[in-house]
Amino acid sequence: MGFVDIFVLCSVMPAVFVTSQEMRETPLLGDLCEMGGCVFVERRSRTKIMNELGVLKEALEQGHNVVLYPEATSTDGEKVYPFKKTLMMAGPQSGRPIQPGCVNFLDIGGEDFNLGSRDHVCWYGDISFFQAMGSLLTRSQIKVELEFLEPLHFAPDTDRTEVATRTHAVISAKYRPPRPVTAADVATADEA
Repeated sequence: MGFVDIFVLCSVMPAVFVTSQEMRETPLLGDLCEMGGCVFVERRSRTKIMNELGVLKEALEQGHNVVLYPEATSTDGEKVYPFKKTLMMAGPQSGRPIQPGCVNFLDIGGEDFNLGSRDHVCWYGDISFFQAMGSLLTRSQIKVELEFLEPLHFAPDTDRTEVATRTHAVISAKYRPPRPVTAADVATADEA
């Protein structure tokens, strides 16, 4: 949904994160991603995808935890978008299971995760990195639940659509989207 989930994952395990070449080209953020050891993929070119799959397989074979956001974009949190399939095959092709994880926001600065509070943690659409970071920094605390689900084991030759569909299903079943804003939310916001 944004970058808060990256901080959450980094707090519990060492990992190599997969992000886009576009992110590498973003001022400041690209530098931070490079310093963090991200693997950059060129989503704008289908011809490079097999080489990038090879890079991810190699990282997995070396024992690294590789975190892939298979939606291939950040979102408004309203649903789990369909997964891009090819890079998900790095796990099965390297002999490693796919370890699905689900991040659910519980409380954002004293408010439940709702359509009014989500923009403090979700980075999507035309929101710039600096706007998203500024909005995040206005919250005194954020409560997040991170749940690792049962690992999924696939044979290296499993159809990539099956891999994406099954993984999407288990994550979607655990994900809690922002709830609608209620009159009580509006009253609380007016008091603040």
